[in-house]
Amino acid sequence: MRVLEYLRKEIKRNPIHLTLIDPDKQTSKRASKIAKEAAEGGTKGFMIGGSRGISEEYLDTTVREIKGVTDLPIILFPGDISGISPNADAIFFMSLLNSRNPYFITGAQAMGAPIIRKIGIEPIPMGYIIVEPGGAVGKVGAADLISRSDHERACGYALAAQYFGMQLVYLEAGSGADEHVPEKMITEVKKVIDIPLIVGGGIKTEEDAYNVAKSGADIVVTGTVVERTSDVKGCIKRITSSLRKIHH
Repeated sequence: MRVLEYLRKEIKRNPIHLTLIDPDKQTSKRASKIAKEAAEGGTKGFMIGGSRGISEEYLDTTVREIKGVTDLPIILFPGDISGISPNADAIFFMSLLNSRNPYFITGAQAMGAPIIRKIGIEPIPMGYIIVEPGGAVGKVGAADLISRSDHERACGYALAAQYFGMQLVYLEAGSGADEHVPEKMITEVKKVIDIPLIVGGGIKTEEDAYNVAKSGADIVVTGTVVERTSDVKGCIKRITSSLRKIHH
């Protein structure tokens, strides 16, 4: 089954969780341990990447280590063209729609597309939208941040993503953000699009995850929480249990 098809199938029941692992923040062995425990906790897949470029060799090692402990899909979440590994199952082929730098809208994508075609992993077209506070990815991606109260602008970008033919919309508050994307914004965006909505950044607890999903997120992403906890399985289990209380 293709990864996009798998994600669509999974979110029909209830919102799902994906675990974000940044290869730059731990060894590949530690990454595989996190992945194994997150899988046991009920996560539905792994996003591998970060806002800054990493060595392709190290990325590849991390992907292979994770492959060794789980059959769940591994989706690349690249910060730039260095974030591509032939051993992953898919890649979020994303455009940072509210960047001031064309490189992050279409430039890096034009350079990466031939590589993706050559290695044969599944590209999943995605509109990526950075909301305040934005964090490192907002700075690195030169984002013209969406104000937390500007629901109309967020909706405009999300709808543009759908009209461009993108298959997913991702609202991102930034890794380790103090606050996640506002619930009202999530609800308003969900009302105007017909494609799945991903929300990440600043989601620290099962209550945060529940509120984000209840507001309209189909996929909830956490990364920083698994880096900081000594009980990855328990942490993810609490989050996934909260998501299963919401039925589509």
